[in-house]
Amino acid sequence: MSILFHSVRLDADKCQGCTNCIKRCPTEAIRVRNKKAYIISDRCIDCGECIRVCPHHAKYAVSEHFNELLKYKYRIALPAPALYGQFNNLENVDYVLTGLKKMGFDDVVEVSKGAEILSSATREMFENGELKKPVISSACPAVVRLIRTRFPDLLGNLLPTCAPIDLAAKIAREKAKKETGYTDEEIGVFFITPCPAKRTAISNPLCHENYGISGAIAIKDIYPVLVQTMDKLRNDEVESINDSGIIGVGWASSGGEAAGLLKERYLAADGIENVINVLDELENEKLNDLDFIELNCCTGGCVGGVLTVENLYVAKARLQRLRKFMPVSCNRLEDYFTLDDLGWTKELTASPAMKLADNVITAMKMMSRLKEIERSLPGLDCGICGAPSCRALADDIVRGYAQETDCVLHNIQVGGKDDWLPAPFRMKVQNEESGDKNDG
Repeated sequence: MSILFHSVRLDADKCQGCTNCIKRCPTEAIRVRNKKAYIISDRCIDCGECIRVCPHHAKYAVSEHFNELLKYKYRIALPAPALYGQFNNLENVDYVLTGLKKMGFDDVVEVSKGAEILSSATREMFENGELKKPVISSACPAVVRLIRTRFPDLLGNLLPTCAPIDLAAKIAREKAKKETGYTDEEIGVFFITPCPAKRTAISNPLCHENYGISGAIAIKDIYPVLVQTMDKLRNDEVESINDSGIIGVGWASSGGEAAGLLKERYLAADGIENVINVLDELENEKLNDLDFIELNCCTGGCVGGVLTVENLYVAKARLQRLRKFMPVSCNRLEDYFTLDDLGWTKELTASPAMKLADNVITAMKMMSRLKEIERSLPGLDCGICGAPSCRALADDIVRGYAQETDCVLHNIQVGGKDDWLPAPFRMKVQNEESGDKNDG
């Protein structure tokens, strides 16, 4: 199944074809051809790593503009807990929440509230023995898409529940309809997002229908207006809105979700390379002694999302100080939902993006050819061909998207001149002097 919507986009006019992005993409979804990058839609998981590393700002994430709020009679903000770490000297979350209302939102429901409910639900599911261990958190949509693309054998280990933003949205809508009498069409619910993957999950959820989220606004877009609004707030204007504690706000940083389960045998990893290493270990059955594995594609967790504004380590330290003044938790599952309300409504299946062919015999022949081509390539993974690795180029060749002559070093190996190549890639001594130096 192809993903129909992606939050990560490419501005071809800004792209210089520098190949930085192809090296960082965890699913090898980017190629460079004709001096421009392009994204293979079926492989993209919207992790935002290409946005993070592009020196020319050619990659960007789409999100809703403030004008979208005008389409609705009643507007609700769902702030991610990572938002709180963007502000210096913040001691009371209500300043942020009140600031959002002053900006034009009629109500605010914290995503950290949904996080506490989900933590409560997960603890109950563990007690009931309903989960396949080690359980992998499904809170990071980029991780879920990574698993279905590169590690499909681990799909059964994913926690089969919706995300905290879904629970917060459902609570917000029901509350708004009860208090105002407005219909669903008249109520707009907007998530304040730290990353593009969550924006994609809203528009194209994999395991369930949209829980009523109208769109997402990037933290970096809302921050300048919000911080000015907060600066103008008087103490007597600050409303008492905050309804979450240490566990909920802790989800903003790596390890927060796992800590909220109150279990000792857990692992928390963040950063795309570390996530892939853990998934490799898990696929090889080396981590079966764990109960729970929390994975975040962004370094540091959601506070390290590409749509935030503050240095992730500064934001993490601010959240740590902020949590000291909070209760442990303010929400339980039984106060709002049952376990049946949280489960997936659609089966999560593996992505066919990496398959060479639907027919097994054809796929095996293509794989044999792929390995043969890979052995003929130099194995330097230099990226000059526009693919991230020699294996990726071999994959492109057997699919008919590239040819062996795209590798300039392969051409040299079969007898071409290499005088024009940069020094690191030359295969012969250029003159007697350099030959003497090499000898001694």
